Amino acid sequence: MDRSLWDIAVEQSNLEKEADNAQCEESSIFLVGSKSSGKTSIILRFLDRDEPPKPTVALEYTFGRRAKGHNIAKDVGHIWELGGGTWLSKLMDIPINQNTLLHTTLMLVLDLSSPTELWVTMETLLNAAKTRLEEAIQEAKADDPYIKDKLRKKAWERVGEEHQDKTMMEPFLVPLVIVGSKYDVFQDFDSEKRKIICKTLRFLAHVHGATLQFFSIKQEQMVSRMRGIFSHYLFGTNASKTLQVEHNKPIFVPAGHDLLQQIGTPPLSDGDIGKVQAR
Repeated sequence: MDRSLWDIAVEQSNLEKEADNAQCEESSIFLVGSKSSGKTSIILRFLDRDEPPKPTVALEYTFGRRAKGHNIAKDVGHIWELGGGTWLSKLMDIPINQNTLLHTTLMLVLDLSSPTELWVTMETLLNAAKTRLEEAIQEAKADDPYIKDKLRKKAWERVGEEHQDKTMMEPFLVPLVIVGSKYDVFQDFDSEKRKIICKTLRFLAHVHGATLQFFSIKQEQMVSRMRGIFSHYLFGTNASKTLQVEHNKPIFVPAGHDLLQQIGTPPLSDGDIGKVQAR
């Protein structure tokens, strides 16, 4: 049967679409955290959108695209944001599911200007995320029985399989970025208070194998560093290896680059330290 030029053109177009889809990679960042901590502002600055942030009501979705070299195909970065502090954590099962496990990064945004709420927010949201991850892993096991091993292997590759603190660490199963926001307010706190908060956040980020970054929407250098983090986790660009652990400056510690020896004993209650040491 003779094929018309039209048939050939349609077939060619379909083949090109398939080729494009094969090269187009997708990944996600899921932002959770304190209420009014600046999650929406972080997203708007990453996407270069000059608009005032509106309060996030429940779960919001947007995306960014990035061209790959000379290809027509563009990588797609999905960006999810959970509003309302801790009480909406039930909605985590939409961004974290069996199909997104291998390409999702969790970004936990904590308001440094409200230290009293910091720990509760962190504990509540990390526990909710861990629970949801375990559920998604169970769901994914039907298609991939070794999914948890894969996630664990990738987690240790992020922090370094031979890290000297290995026995004290339990890396989060998906990449975790902890952001201390409103640094412009925090920098005016009493020096001793800042020191304790910095030490504790470094300790918690380190044992979870997380990247830790302080952030202020008002300081361009931090905005540009945040863009770099987004770009790294969404589009695989090179991550910054800069290390800043001085409590009088904005903290920046890439995953696996800290040491318990340098952090010192975290100023947690004995019960909490006991829990970590027991592990």
